[in-house]
Amino acid sequence: VQLQASGGGLVHTGGSLRLSCEVSGLSLDDNVIGWFRQAPGKGREGVACFSSSHGSTYYSDSVKGRFAISRDSAKNTVYLQMNSLKPEDTAVYYCGADASLLRLWVHQPPLADYWGPGTQVTVSS
Repeated sequence: VQLQASGGGLVHTGGSLRLSCEVSGLSLDDNVIGWFRQAPGKGREGVACFSSSHGSTYYSDSVKGRFAISRDSAKNTVYLQMNSLKPEDTAVYYCGADASLLRLWVHQPPLADYWGPGTQVTVSS
């Protein structure tokens, strides 16, 4: 199983980025896939999550209305569209997968069967 995140970069406040998480060896339909971030000196926190079995998406309060998670089943890829970026969104972003929504989204810190390497997002003021 591999999760490969990409799409990070440096943007100005108010800018946009789209992150991609290419998943191999794992079904998007049978697992919960989410985006998480970790800023320097802070713990890893959930940003957005998609659960096929629950038919639902979930967002942290800090990104609601600005970020959107989506997936392309044909490409087995999950995306995170990030708009209206703020300096406080600066972090390393990770995608994670687990069979359990509780483990991945509710448990603190998030638990995942699989984590991909992170991609750096930096928002300048």
